[in-house]
Amino acid sequence: MPILDGPRLSPASGGKATRLVVFLHGYGADGADLIDLSRAWAEVLPDAAFVAPDAPEPLPFEALGGRQWFALTERDMREYRMGVEAAHPVLEAFLESELDRWQVGASVLALVGFSQGAMMALHTGLRRKIAPAAILAYSGLLAGPDRLDDIQTTPPVLLVHGSEDDVVPPYHLPVSRDALAGRGVDVESHLLEKLGHSIDERGMVLGGRFLKTALSGR
Repeated sequence: MPILDGPRLSPASGGKATRLVVFLHGYGADGADLIDLSRAWAEVLPDAAFVAPDAPEPLPFEALGGRQWFALTERDMREYRMGVEAAHPVLEAFLESELDRWQVGASVLALVGFSQGAMMALHTGLRRKIAPAAILAYSGLLAGPDRLDDIQTTPPVLLVHGSEDDVVPPYHLPVSRDALAGRGVDVESHLLEKLGHSIDERGMVLGGRFLKTALSGR
């Protein structure tokens, strides 16, 4: 099984971590692509450690650089579902090792994913034995919205998507939201106008507020 690694940032407070936020990057990127988000949230989460692992697989064409959680060829729901299921054990092992590294409990873990990383955050977060404090999914989707019988927990979820996303079409937002709500998940969603496949300042503000609320008092 591949062993994941990537950039880490200690709490801005300078003290011991009491929260852990794990960023899961999108297809073709790497951990460095998302770790800077932590600098924007350090003020609202001063006691949180941040980590952004590189996905386990290189892209099929080395010249492109970047990593992938799983291969994309058909880009359909069957491929997404099979992909998240295959990558799940690798991510799960990484999460356990990071909780041990920072000596924090599983209930103060937050998963933040973008695109393919959002698929991984939703799939793995819902299937952990101990519910994470929060799952934040940007520009992603629920891989297999009709196959949620095996979820273990129902942590709070925030879905943020751009109305002009031409990579992961925005219709996935209500489909994922309704499927999660139907399983008893406390889910909040925002469709941001005039936004493509990216995270803008509006999404950052929404994410920071959501994480601060979800991680407070835990």
